[in-house]
Amino acid sequence: MPFSPHPHAAGDDTPAAERPAPAPDVQAAVPLLEPPGWAVAQRSLFDLLDHAWRRFERAFTGPDGRLNYHDRLTSRDGVDDFYEVFFNWPQLYLLGGADDLLPASERHWEGVTRQLTELDMLRDEYERGYDWFHQGESLLLLYFLCMAAPDRWAERALRFAELYVDPAKGNYDPEHRIITRPHNGSDPERTGLFDGDVYPWLLKEAETYGFPLDWLPEAQDGPYPLSADPRLGDQMRDRMGVGDTALNLAAAGLVLNAWILTGEERYRDWIVEYVGAWRERTREHGGLIPDNVGPDGVVGSLLEGRWYGGHYGWSWPHGWHSVGHAACVAALAAATVTGDDDYLSMVATSLDALIDRGKVMPNTEADSSLPSKWVAELGPDQHTPTLHLPFRHNDSGWFDYNPSTPPVPVALWHHTSSEADRARLERLREADGIDWRTVRPFRAKEESGHEKAWFAFLAGDDPGYPERILAAAQAQVRHRLRRIDRYGDLEVPEADIHVWQQCNPVATEALVQLTWGGPQVMYQGGLQQARLRYHDADARRAGLPADVAALVTSIDPDATTVELVNLSPDADRVIIVQAGAFAEHTITGVRYTTCADDGWIGDMYDYGHTEPVVSEAEVPCDGPYLTVRLPASTRIRLTLRLGLRTRTPSYRTPFDTTADRTNSTDTTGESA
Repeated sequence: MPFSPHPHAAGDDTPAAERPAPAPDVQAAVPLLEPPGWAVAQRSLFDLLDHAWRRFERAFTGPDGRLNYHDRLTSRDGVDDFYEVFFNWPQLYLLGGADDLLPASERHWEGVTRQLTELDMLRDEYERGYDWFHQGESLLLLYFLCMAAPDRWAERALRFAELYVDPAKGNYDPEHRIITRPHNGSDPERTGLFDGDVYPWLLKEAETYGFPLDWLPEAQDGPYPLSADPRLGDQMRDRMGVGDTALNLAAAGLVLNAWILTGEERYRDWIVEYVGAWRERTREHGGLIPDNVGPDGVVGSLLEGRWYGGHYGWSWPHGWHSVGHAACVAALAAATVTGDDDYLSMVATSLDALIDRGKVMPNTEADSSLPSKWVAELGPDQHTPTLHLPFRHNDSGWFDYNPSTPPVPVALWHHTSSEADRARLERLREADGIDWRTVRPFRAKEESGHEKAWFAFLAGDDPGYPERILAAAQAQVRHRLRRIDRYGDLEVPEADIHVWQQCNPVATEALVQLTWGGPQVMYQGGLQQARLRYHDADARRAGLPADVAALVTSIDPDATTVELVNLSPDADRVIIVQAGAFAEHTITGVRYTTCADDGWIGDMYDYGHTEPVVSEAEVPCDGPYLTVRLPASTRIRLTLRLGLRTRTPSYRTPFDTTADRTNSTDTTGESA
């Protein structure tokens, strides 16, 4: 029996009263005169991306979808680097990419999975045992495949979630509400943090990030060669290789995906139990999330009482960059399944503690462990005094100051739309010495980083942002096409497996912001946030139809505004607007632009008037979908009132023959 997304699919014998009510229907009537530059640029980007992913595929992959790689992997690291290459390919399909992009993305997941299994990195198609900084990156591809084709991907997604929800799998201890070890997955025998005698830390990494457990008495007489450093051997295995770490919070994204697929309460209950335990620990620590819990369920029990010092925690190697992102993934998951936004407090209070400790300085004077990251992102503003936050903490206090990064505070604000979360962003903007309207020509592997400029655009301060961010995306795609020409025919050794990510030409951040009204997905294992998504009614698939461009200019619940443009001179299009990434919002009403009669002043001989006569109409709504008819060469502006998170999230689509069981449900999935 084929899988059907929650709510359960109904057959043709579904009573008429239980069938989905037809979506309200509006028609564009404003003639398209001179197409707006953003619309032309957006469709041009879609065309370029269609060329680019095919070029990458020819250069770097084999017939079964695997990457052209014939080396061995010599440590536990590397799985993420194979999957990350394709993470946003099905996302591009969902945005409106080519029909064959989805089967191509599926083929690459299958091929890479076979490849990694042969390399002994997977068991039963899942990571044998590794940290969630990397697992979260690996799973983004799976999450988008579930979003695009839940019937084909649910079995795997649920099987993977069971590795954490089912205590018999060995990863979760319900008594102490902990994930039992920092390296976890499908192989219970993969214990500790490394194979062999010492953690495989390279000299360059040691110089960049330092060492864990730097307070150990045994480490004070150094320096030691890496192969014999006491901080990287038995002490690290015994103190950091067991128990829970804040990084494991990202596993909540995997379980949230299972809940969206099924609606089963056991997935919701696990998220509430596990994330709730970390929320309690954060409160007990005065609002700062600790990074480690011993096997006994006690914070710091293996680190002589320290709340910091866990694996991929506050002290080593990345601090807030790993802790904050994992906590945000988990808090959003818990808020989604319960409707209780207080789960976000453990992220917000930790972030506010860093902001309170911020310092204004040029980046050239900061002690950042990631200086190369800021070369591209700050450009000539590296010398401009701006707010820096401490990302790490050890026995000496707070250190590793970096420019304030926007993904976490933007994700919080996007979810809640609260004044408090918006005020935090305004506070960060006011303290920043760099104009937030600046669009830098960079693209990191996370495919994010332009949230500050996007926020300025949504605040009404920068009407030119859409064309500039689309131009930046075009430039990055073309740059990566040149990289493909350079590296596509070369053998990739283990040391260079990041070259695939550096050559991935699929750039989606601009399209996500402009068309969905959402930030790029949280890279360490988050699920997509969006105010709106779209479906092609004629093709019966997700994404914008051909020739149609969309621009979201406001994401306030009472005025979520989007402009839709049909650039085709002769083809009509029908688009279904969806409220939320998972149809979790309700459209309660819509105002839209229209025209009287044929839309023109005078007649065809009256050359003195060239502007259409525009007015507004309004229709009531009560559902997650709105049908919009776009005749050739027309445009329409929709101002939607949204009830945020008033419906149970689901991977259903408007084309499913599904009884709409969410008209009277709250976000817990229980009848209201």
